[in-house]
Amino acid sequence: MAQIPYLNVQKLSKRFGAQILFDEISFSIAEGQHVGLIAKNGTGKSTLLSILTGKEGYESGSIVYRNDLRVSCLVQSPKFNPEESVLDACFNHKGDPDKVLKAKQILTTLKITDLNQPMGQLSGGQQKRVALANVLILEPDLLILDEPTNHLDLEMIEWLEGFLSRGNKTLLMVTHDRYFLDNVCNIILELDDRTIYTYRGNYSFYLEKRQERIANTRAEIARANNLYRTELEWMRRQPQARGHKARYREEAFYELQAKALQRIEERQIRLKASNVYIGSKIFECQYVSKAFDEKVILKDFYYNFARFEKMGIVGNNGTGKSTFIKMLLGLVKPDSGKFDIGETVNFGYFSQDGLKFRDDQKVIDIITDIADYIDLGGGRHMTASQFLNYFLFTPEMQHNYVAKLSGGEKRKLYLCTVLMRNPNFLILDEPTNDLDIQTLQILEEYLQDFPGCVIVVSHDRYFMDKVVDHLLVFNGDGQVKDFPGNYTQFRDYQALKSKEAVEENKTKEKKTATQRDYHNETRKRMSYKEKREYEMLTADIEKLTNEIATMEEQLCSGTLEIDQLTEISKLLPKKKDELDEKELRWLELSELE
Repeated sequence: MAQIPYLNVQKLSKRFGAQILFDEISFSIAEGQHVGLIAKNGTGKSTLLSILTGKEGYESGSIVYRNDLRVSCLVQSPKFNPEESVLDACFNHKGDPDKVLKAKQILTTLKITDLNQPMGQLSGGQQKRVALANVLILEPDLLILDEPTNHLDLEMIEWLEGFLSRGNKTLLMVTHDRYFLDNVCNIILELDDRTIYTYRGNYSFYLEKRQERIANTRAEIARANNLYRTELEWMRRQPQARGHKARYREEAFYELQAKALQRIEERQIRLKASNVYIGSKIFECQYVSKAFDEKVILKDFYYNFARFEKMGIVGNNGTGKSTFIKMLLGLVKPDSGKFDIGETVNFGYFSQDGLKFRDDQKVIDIITDIADYIDLGGGRHMTASQFLNYFLFTPEMQHNYVAKLSGGEKRKLYLCTVLMRNPNFLILDEPTNDLDIQTLQILEEYLQDFPGCVIVVSHDRYFMDKVVDHLLVFNGDGQVKDFPGNYTQFRDYQALKSKEAVEENKTKEKKTATQRDYHNETRKRMSYKEKREYEMLTADIEKLTNEIATMEEQLCSGTLEIDQLTEISKLLPKKKDELDEKELRWLELSELE
């Protein structure tokens, strides 16, 4: 059965002044397809999404949606009325109780719990999560998502993966999260050199087939070069007045010339900054505590950071990851304890907030204001222009003004300013936000070869797996654990612990049943008062067990109102504590002779 076409794009072209973003590109999206769009920063990903949603025009071509198709779009920087509440901003059709309930459930999952809070009081990341909830609640025929994983913690990203993968949803998304592309998408569109290429598989399939495409293109260029030399000699020999066949051959020559002069931008080297020295003493976190009012970030935390460590920091939003970094850098003071930092340590800090550039600054000038070249050691050096070119700023782009750069290109330029200072300890807070996949691959290689220390805070699981060798896991309430491995190994460890906990509970239940049988034999040895207490405990335990089971079933059902959800979440731990106390007393009585 053929898939139903939802969107058909034919020969679409778009330019900004003299810059051609894409030229006569064509593609389609059918029902049930999960499409990921990949391209370098500044080549038109977000522009293409804006065109598809009618927010921006185009030079030529056609965009045809199926009649009555419902489309919802998540933009990178959503705008809200600052005075309206979260719930009003997220969902306006209050007459549909099912959708209102779904709104509350999704918002709670995305850790937006105060639904009456004015939107103006939310951070940019929280507003992006409200916007994400909004498009998910509407259940459109086609979902268009621009960087949906930005501002989500790892737990939320994994939930969103499952949500989008279930059912027969149709998606078009731009994301730098490669595990997300691998787990959710079944088609990859690559926008490269003003052309679009379609790969019918996930991200891993795309990587394999892209290399095949590049190899084939190289072979075609080589053949064209050989033929071009022959045809060029013919063109030089021929008189200006040519017959019909000669003119046809001349036209073919110019097509051949364009092919022969084609270039594939592929890096042949890895940048290794070997001229970086760092002493044996890095830093010691000496029993540091930090809290904001009643919210505990760290409590008597001790850690001795070793030379050449590459550490990842993970944890839910609001658990203190960025605060830890700012305390290390001296930007925030701990309540007690201190960071003892080695004398040779030279930090390079890439923050979430970024660096503000003036629109009238040129890209190359921003870098040369820092240094004319970077010392690679062994008598080698790389000029500022070569360094920018390595990070995909072509010679032409280097002379552009900041005003012409996309958001992703500005983030990449900020990254270059940090690396150009040649630090020996890199601290990167969410470095993957808004960077294209090609830049992420370059940064991964740079960090893998980096001869200093690295701390990375990131929600990008693929990036963390490539770069770090162990994790600090922020669990909230001041609890921080050191895990010796990368993110995937950490998730495998968590899954194993969960399985062991389930098995332990089963063993405990069997033990309790055995103890009850034993009690039936010894019960006659109790006093009258103890027998009465035992009977009451038995009834209480059964009642509490049923109540807890009911509460857990309600929490998993997805049918609770937000106030009910909050109330049960608070009550459930208390009921479990009460059950533990009664079971302990019950066991004491059951052992009486």
